[in-house]
Amino acid sequence: MNSDTQRTLRFLKSWAINTLAVLLAVKIVPGISISTASPYSAPIMTALALGILNAFIRPILMLLALPLLIFTLGLFTLVINALLLRLVSWLLPPGYFHVENFWAAFLAAIVIGIVSVALNIMTGGTKVAVQRRPPPPPPGKSGPGDGPVIDV
Repeated sequence: MNSDTQRTLRFLKSWAINTLAVLLAVKIVPGISISTASPYSAPIMTALALGILNAFIRPILMLLALPLLIFTLGLFTLVINALLLRLVSWLLPPGYFHVENFWAAFLAAIVIGIVSVALNIMTGGTKVAVQRRPPPPPPGKSGPGDGPVIDV
């Protein structure tokens, strides 16, 4: 598979994961609604708009908010994600995707983040590895050859 095909497949997988995350946020979070007139295209277009904003606007916001991100140990990222959700709600046609207030957007950002991370881990979209190492020997029990090393 060439690199363009891999890039396209990675984009489509990311788009599908974001669409599922947006759908789950709409179902779970009160204050987030999606158009019932277009139940299939609304979440797809919402995820596309969110993906475009995440690709172009989010890095600029992260750079501008760097002192706050450092001070809050990265928790301010949730505020940036909530603001981006509000921006998507404002950019899309009225009634297509609606976020009532900031707190609904904040909770939706948490849900979308958790769902995206979980689905990316399950589909192999991240480089997460879990290793089990043998426990270290208990202190005080030394076997042969465990004494101090003396270089001569």
